[in-house]
Amino acid sequence: MSLPLAERMRPKTLDEYIGQRHLVGQGAILRQMIESGNIASFILWGPPGVGKTTLARIIAHQLQRPFYTLSAVTSGVKEVRDVIDKAKRTASINSGLFAPADSRSPILFIDEIHRFSKSQQDSLLGAVEEGTITLIGATTENPSFEVITPLLSRCQVYVLKSLDKEDLMELLNRVFTKDEIIRSLHIEVKQTEALLRYSGGDARKLLNIIELVSNSGAKIIDNETVTKQLQQNPVAYDKDGEMHYDIISAFIKSVRGSDPQAAIYWLARMIEGGEDPKFIARRLVILASEDIGLANPNAMLLANTCFDVVNKIGWPEGRIPLAETTIYLATCKKDNSAYLAIDDALAKVRETGNLPVPLHLRNAPTSLMKDLGYADGYLYPHDYPNHWVAQQYLPDELVGTEFWHKS
Repeated sequence: MSLPLAERMRPKTLDEYIGQRHLVGQGAILRQMIESGNIASFILWGPPGVGKTTLARIIAHQLQRPFYTLSAVTSGVKEVRDVIDKAKRTASINSGLFAPADSRSPILFIDEIHRFSKSQQDSLLGAVEEGTITLIGATTENPSFEVITPLLSRCQVYVLKSLDKEDLMELLNRVFTKDEIIRSLHIEVKQTEALLRYSGGDARKLLNIIELVSNSGAKIIDNETVTKQLQQNPVAYDKDGEMHYDIISAFIKSVRGSDPQAAIYWLARMIEGGEDPKFIARRLVILASEDIGLANPNAMLLANTCFDVVNKIGWPEGRIPLAETTIYLATCKKDNSAYLAIDDALAKVRETGNLPVPLHLRNAPTSLMKDLGYADGYLYPHDYPNHWVAQQYLPDELVGTEFWHKS
């Protein structure tokens, strides 16, 4: 029996790896680390199917280091300690008197590290800090929320992006030119719009769709064929990933669109599907800031309280505060002016760089600073009627620029 297409097409070298050019392209940070052989522990954060596991395997192969892998779904503290003990024995056997420590360090790859409990993550700390292992974690969730601070401080976080159209087309062409099984079927690719749309930037999903269509006996890949096959086999490819991202998208857009009926339905779909309640609650906190914002600042307070409560009680009772918060946010007035303002300001900062702070706004804790004019001319607003006085607060180059526009 042949391997699945996704496994047959898994890259074995950096040159075969598709996407993530900001990390592994020529001169990029991860490529430099790999080529130098000096690699530190890090966490790969990105959506499914963008190459996290593949990149970890390539690194281990290229550096010729022992490679251990654990899944946070099936492994506990005992499994972690067993691997660390093996890594210590391996390092001891492979060590040379003058060999640098990092060259002897086996790699431990932990998939879905966000699912590890605090105690499981704690069990990694000593080995990572001592260099017994080089940890590579993979997560689809924000490490800031899901990885304990001591472990996060010992690991660099690299963000992987969904594959763009160019990446997916490169992968598609490689399948039909390199894979012997697909080539033997003599399938003609006439249209790719549906194929790329349903893939959603996920390489594994793209390969699974190709395999699904090819297994159906179709001799042509076009929009109609792809859509028909996926409608007939709605769970045939990467159900968990699709449900996770498509349904949360529908949920957020329903709340944003002030439709409590649809929002509560999509919430029920996620609950019934076993979604992580903290993931839902966290998205509600983000939505309260981004989409409701200044129209009702209490929305963020309620969403944050919901996150705290759900974090304490979990399922099944967590469904109740989630439902309450969902309906409240869906029926709130909406205002995204703060969201737009900070994005506009960030764009201006990147464009203009580190503009100097006007002298009158600077602190002057020393006599030298006072002599240089620091704080000179600053007007204290509380000394004026209504606690306000006209005064320049922006850098000289940005005077008159508006970032926030009242809705």
